[in-house]
Amino acid sequence: MSQRVDQSLVREVEKFGKGSWNECFHCGNCTAICPLTEEGFLFPRKSYRAMQMGLKQTLASGLEPWLCYYCGDCSTSCPRDANPGETMMILRRYLTSVYDWTGLSKKFYTSHWWEFIFVLILAVIMVILFGFINPNPVDYTLTAEGSVRINAMFPIKWVELGDWAMAILVASLLISNILRMWYKTVIQDKSVKVSLFSYIREFYLLVVHFITQKRFSKCEDKNYWLSHWFLMTGYSIMFAVIVVWLPWFQTEKVYLWYEPQRLLGYYATFGLLFGLIVAGVGRIRKKGVKFRFSHISDWLFIVMLFLTTVTGILVHIFRINGMVEATYISYIVHMAVLVPMVIVEVPFSKWSHLAYRPFAVYFANLKKSGQPVKASVQS
Repeated sequence: MSQRVDQSLVREVEKFGKGSWNECFHCGNCTAICPLTEEGFLFPRKSYRAMQMGLKQTLASGLEPWLCYYCGDCSTSCPRDANPGETMMILRRYLTSVYDWTGLSKKFYTSHWWEFIFVLILAVIMVILFGFINPNPVDYTLTAEGSVRINAMFPIKWVELGDWAMAILVASLLISNILRMWYKTVIQDKSVKVSLFSYIREFYLLVVHFITQKRFSKCEDKNYWLSHWFLMTGYSIMFAVIVVWLPWFQTEKVYLWYEPQRLLGYYATFGLLFGLIVAGVGRIRKKGVKFRFSHISDWLFIVMLFLTTVTGILVHIFRINGMVEATYISYIVHMAVLVPMVIVEVPFSKWSHLAYRPFAVYFANLKKSGQPVKASVQS
């Protein structure tokens, strides 16, 4: 199948990060040394080739950047310092914008002000909703246990309704983008036909790779896998608490330390802080290839998730100690950080990778298990 060469492709992708596209002379060393590359999905070399040749459709239909987990071995061993590991990261940002039908991912990744202003606007809206037009007055009466009546000012039924509205919005955006990813990477690939049985049979891999992130285990640095896993599980629990189990958590009762609400909260806090500290310190010290180059979106994600975690901790501490005004203020700040983070990061930015990676493994296995389609010969 012929493709139109897009000579502007390199310039377009460079908006998502500066890559050393011209340094690569295709020695194949990066592909040979990568522990994750496999037959049918060779990277990083294949993606470099598509970039240099201006094959926009090939690049958009490729799963290779998502199958790369940024071990950094390829960049360390590259004889030309082309930094293929960071190139895969740049291409993941680019592909996120390709899947996103709203165009916001491209705006957020290529213009720092777009993402910052969008986050700021959402934060201001949350402060106005919870702090200024909230019809419920500050309640200084404490519970029998001496804790703050948090639902007096922020009724759980209204907060939960807002949570579900946010979850439906975010899920709709993310799912629609994943469907576009599926269409571009599987359906438009006419060289293979995937049966319905393959979709069912291979689906378990999607769940397994999401929960375990086990492709990281093939990388030499096992500590990175551990910190990423703690960050992912901590965030997933926090998200489930916010959306699904909020009435179970936002109550006037102060749970004992061994009750499930407290244990889940402690684990989520530990997982988030552990992963964030590793990522933040690594980027500050530029320790290792994978932390040497940081995009502004990486830092915004780390800062927002850290502030969400810290303000959540403060709400808990102030509430159980009966500090009314401190509880209410920290709750408002918590919402002003959490809501923009979820709405921006999950469907459009860094956290969308948490969904694209396991789906890429799923789609790759669908293509490997599919039946090859013979090209028709025209006389």
